[in-house]
Amino acid sequence: MSADKPAILGGTPILSKKVPVTRPTVAPRGPEFYQAMDRVLTSGFLTKGAELEGFEHEVAAFIGVRNAVAVSSGTMGLTLTLRCLGLLGHAVMPSFTFMATGHAARWNGLEPRFADIDPHTFAMAPRATDSLTTSETALVLAVHPFGAPCEVDELQTLCTSRGIPLILDAAAALGGCYPDGSRIGTKGLAEIFSLSPTKPLTCGEGGFIVTNNDDLAKELRIAREYGNPGNQNSVVIGLNGRMPELSAALGRHNLPRLPEWLARRAEVAARYQDNLKDTEGITFQRMPRTAKSTYKDLCVIIDRELFGLSRDMLADALRQEGISTRRYFDPPLHRQAAYRQWAVAPGALPHTESVADGILSLPLLSDMSADLVDQICSVILRIREHSAEISCRSARGGAGG
Repeated sequence: MSADKPAILGGTPILSKKVPVTRPTVAPRGPEFYQAMDRVLTSGFLTKGAELEGFEHEVAAFIGVRNAVAVSSGTMGLTLTLRCLGLLGHAVMPSFTFMATGHAARWNGLEPRFADIDPHTFAMAPRATDSLTTSETALVLAVHPFGAPCEVDELQTLCTSRGIPLILDAAAALGGCYPDGSRIGTKGLAEIFSLSPTKPLTCGEGGFIVTNNDDLAKELRIAREYGNPGNQNSVVIGLNGRMPELSAALGRHNLPRLPEWLARRAEVAARYQDNLKDTEGITFQRMPRTAKSTYKDLCVIIDRELFGLSRDMLADALRQEGISTRRYFDPPLHRQAAYRQWAVAPGALPHTESVADGILSLPLLSDMSADLVDQICSVILRIREHSAEISCRSARGGAGG
């Protein structure tokens, strides 16, 4: 074993313990938490109870909107929102997104039209969106990638001029802020959040639809109950989209700590950038200076020519050091098997292709220490120093291209 070489070359790993790419963040569980759980279990209401109602009010107040409708997942929130709008035609969306964005549109019979992204922000480019909107466009479905706000004002101007709604997939963005200081969740006709285990705020599984449109909120509350307004005479083809009371109680327990966690995540992201900013071949997601990301993920782009290794080679080398990574979002939607019918012409999404091929999500935990960040960065730099040898080894082994 050699102390000066990466583990992939037989060296000794710098880190003594494996590092996950993410981990659920839960506030300390004291007497108040267990009392809340006990209240749920003894109340006789495992759904549609006081915890759900309280959580909805607290999330609405936190974001600064009139309505927050809790649902069983972010995907359910997207699906029900599009169902209630009753739209037909094309949904303009990025291909560089999690599959749930496209799935919600397809479950509602909408045809995806994939717009390219900005190569620096990873968000759907307004100019590319404009070129795809036609008389058949039913809505624009934009995404806040990794919790960083997209260019919503330009998209809203486009949608208003065309008379179509703007819906925002804000799955990773609860607690983030737009450049004007307003919370993500206050723009468009509706914004939809996820509270799954990988999100900075989790309640196990769950989500929220937030909107200032009272009529839409009212219909969404019915739609999440199978479309049943209470008289067993369904008025919309709804689903069972309820958030359980225990999930709502966990969400309420975690919500007060969210600003603290987001501040810590921003510190971790800044430390990564400080450590790696001068490293050729590694670039970070760009965002407006006055905006605030939730940093649900800390993603970098690996340029093989400048770094000396491909994204996949680096991921493999990090894996052998005990450092987990993910390739978000690769493949993008237009290259996924379920979306072959909506494949685009070769070269139509150059920035989407380039970012997807080079992106790598590094570990980011809400309780991550500065020392751990420094160690991970040291591992990355050590791997880069030995990139030529690693690349030759990979070529001989026929892997990691």
